[in-house]
Amino acid sequence: MTKAIEKDTQQFYSRLTKVLSKIYQAKSFEDAYPLVEKTLLTLFNAQRVTVYQRNRSSKDIVSRFKTGKDLQEIRVPITASSIAGYVALSKQAIAIKDVSDQSELKAIHPALRFNSSFEKDIEFTSRSMLVLPILYQDVLLGVLQIINRRDGKPFSAIDLKRSKQFSELLGQKFRYDFGCTEHPFEYLLAQGLLEEKVFKQLEEKADSRTPLTRLLRDSARLTSQQIGQSLECFYQVPFIGYNPEKYFLHPLCEKVNKAYLKNSNIVLLSEQGSNTAFILIDDPNDTKRLIEIKNVVGQNDAQICVGLLDDIHQYLGVVASSGATEGANLSSILDELDESPDLEVDEGSSDTEEVSEEDSTVVRLVNRVLLDAKRLRASDIHIEPGKGKVSTSVRMRIDGVCQEIIQVPATHAKATVSRIKIMSRLDIAEKRLPQDGKFAVRLQGQPLEVRVATIPTVNGEGVVMRLLQSGDPVSYDELNLSARNSAGLKELLDHPHGILLVVGPTGSGKTTTLHALLATLNTPERKIWTAEDPVEITQPGLQQVQIQPKTGFTFEAALRAFLRADPDIILIGEMRDKETAHAAVEASLTGHLVLSTLHTNSAPETITRLLDLGIDPVSFSDALLGVLAQRLVRTLCPSCRKPYKASAKDIEYLNRRYGEHCAELKMGEKVKLYKAVGCDECNHTGYRGRTGIHELLVSTPLMAEKINQGASIGDIRIQAEKDNMRTLLQDGILKILKGDIDLEQLRRVIAE
Repeated sequence: MTKAIEKDTQQFYSRLTKVLSKIYQAKSFEDAYPLVEKTLLTLFNAQRVTVYQRNRSSKDIVSRFKTGKDLQEIRVPITASSIAGYVALSKQAIAIKDVSDQSELKAIHPALRFNSSFEKDIEFTSRSMLVLPILYQDVLLGVLQIINRRDGKPFSAIDLKRSKQFSELLGQKFRYDFGCTEHPFEYLLAQGLLEEKVFKQLEEKADSRTPLTRLLRDSARLTSQQIGQSLECFYQVPFIGYNPEKYFLHPLCEKVNKAYLKNSNIVLLSEQGSNTAFILIDDPNDTKRLIEIKNVVGQNDAQICVGLLDDIHQYLGVVASSGATEGANLSSILDELDESPDLEVDEGSSDTEEVSEEDSTVVRLVNRVLLDAKRLRASDIHIEPGKGKVSTSVRMRIDGVCQEIIQVPATHAKATVSRIKIMSRLDIAEKRLPQDGKFAVRLQGQPLEVRVATIPTVNGEGVVMRLLQSGDPVSYDELNLSARNSAGLKELLDHPHGILLVVGPTGSGKTTTLHALLATLNTPERKIWTAEDPVEITQPGLQQVQIQPKTGFTFEAALRAFLRADPDIILIGEMRDKETAHAAVEASLTGHLVLSTLHTNSAPETITRLLDLGIDPVSFSDALLGVLAQRLVRTLCPSCRKPYKASAKDIEYLNRRYGEHCAELKMGEKVKLYKAVGCDECNHTGYRGRTGIHELLVSTPLMAEKINQGASIGDIRIQAEKDNMRTLLQDGILKILKGDIDLEQLRRVIAE
C-alpha cells in the first residue's frame, strides 16, 4: 500500500467514524438521511445517491431517498431485470463501469438491463455505479446506489470495498426502522408466546425430517399465524399460510418439475382474482434457491413470501386448482393425489405382498386420509358405509368432536376397507364378524401406531382407526393445572411411597398427564418402571414395558415382575381388575410410589369403585395419596377468540355455579369473557386444541376414616370439599375466566 493510499484510507475512516455516531443518534433513517447523503457524496466523490427501501407487503423496492427532486418515485421488482432489483435478489454488491454497456451487464446476469427511461426527461445520465444490498442478519432491507464519480472515472475496487462497509452500517440503522428481529422466532419469545427453555428444547429436537416450525405448532401449541408473524418480523416479507380457498398453484408450476419444487421447498401460487405470482419459500434468505426459481420460470413480476414447510408441501401435494379443499368430494381429490413420500409403512407391520397395490388410487387415498388425520390432530378415523350406492362417510374425531372430512364413492368403499384390513393383517374374506388389528406407519418422519376395529353393519363393514401417536411428554406446566391443584399435586409427588391415581373417561388425557408427572420425577437417582398398553410416550431414563395379555403378560404380571427389579417408582397403565389393584396397593405399602389410571367419572367415585373391586379398605386408605380426575375441554382459538364484557347475569351465574367459595373468583363489575368466532386456523369452528380441567382429592386422615367406613360417594365428596378440593366444574369456571374455554364447551363434558 502506497503512502498516498494509506493516507486516503485513514482520512476515509476518520470521516466515517465522525458521522456514524450522529447517524445512530437520529430517531429514524429519514432524519439521518441528509447526513448520509452528504457523507456518501463526499467520501466517494459522487454525483447522486439513491436509497431503495423494501416494503414488507410489496413485491418491489422503492426509491425512498434520492439526490435531487427531478425524478419521481422509482419502483423496481426484485428480479434480475434491473440493476437494483438484481442486487436485491442476489444480495451481492456490484460495481458497474458503464450502465449502457450491455455486454458488461450480461456478464453479471443474462437478464440484466438498465432502464434509461427514468432519465428521459431530466438532465442527468447515469454511467458508473456502486450498487449494494442493505442487509441485517442477511435479511434484505434495501439497496444503496452511488452514481457517477464527479471526475468521470469509474468507481474503483477500493470504492466498492468501502461502500460495502458503509451499507453494513446502514443495515444496523434500517433494522430499527423496520422492527427487525435477531432470529426468525425472536418475536414469539419477546411476546411471551414461547419460553426460552422450551424453544431451546425444540430447537435441539428439530432436524431435516421434523422442522422446527412443525414442533412449534404441534408441541408448543402455537398457531400458524403466530409463527408466521414471527417469520414476517425477521424476513421482512409477507407470510402465507395454508389457505386453498384463497391461493392455488400458479400456471408457472406447469413449467417446473414438481419433485424439484418439493426438494427446494418452494411453491408458486396465485391468488383468487389476480395474476400475481407468489414465490412461497421456507427461507427467503436463501438467495441461491430464489435465483434458481427465477431462472426456471423467467424474470416474472413475483412477490417473495415466507411459508411453513408443511404448508408448502401441502400446496404441492393437494392443491392443484382453486377448487380443491380438504372437504372436497373424492372425485376431485383422487385426480390430484400423488405418491406421498411422507408416509412409509413400517416393515415390521406391513404385508410383504402389498407392493403390487402401491400404485392404486385406493392406496393413495388411505395414505392421504392418514396424513390429513395427523395434520388435523385427529384421535380417531371413522369409515362408515352407506346403503347401496350411497357414498361412504369418512369422519375424524378432532378435539373430541367428530367432523366429516370426505365422502368415498360406493365404488371405492369396499376396496378402501380391504386396504386397511391388509395393513392391519386382518382376514379380508371375513366380513361377518368383528376383527381387531393394528399397524404402524411413519408420518412425516414420525412413528404412528394405528389400532383398527372392523364391525359388520347392515350396510357393510365399518372401520374405526384409533391413532396412537408416539411422542415426548408434555411439561408439567403444559397440563394447565390451577395454582391450587399444581401445588397439591407436587406435594403428593414428593412422597416416597403410596398410590396416586389419574382418572377420567376414555380419551381424557390420562396417559399424557401421567407422563408429565413422571417427567418431573425422572432423575438419575430414581429407578422407574412402566407397564403400558400401548407405549405411546417414551422418555429416556424410564424402563418401559408393553404388556401382552394374549401371552399372559398382564398388568398384574408386569407389576409383580417390577417388584423384583429394585424399583423406586412404578407406573401401571390401568387398574383393570381386582388382582392388579391388590398388587398395586401391596407395592405401595412396601415402599414404592405407584402411579396408575382408572376409568371413572370423578375423584370420589374412584374410591368406591376400587372398594367395590374387593380391595381391603384399611390397606387402601393407608396406601392412597390422592386422586386426580380430569376431562379435556375444547379451547377457544387464540387467533380469533373475541373478548366481551360479561353481563350481570353471567357474573351471577358463574358465582352461583362456583358455590360457597365464589369469592376466590374476584369478579367485580367489569369481567372480560371470551367467545368463539372462527378463522382459517381453527377451520372456522372457533376452537383449536383442548385443555384439561381437574379435581384433586387428597387423602387426609379424615378421608382415610371415611374410606375405612365404606362411605358413599356423596359422603366422600363432602369430605373432599371440606379438605379443600375444587370440583371439575369449579376448575372449568376458572378456565372460563382465564379465556381458555367457554361455558358451552364446559357443559359438553360436565353435567351440571
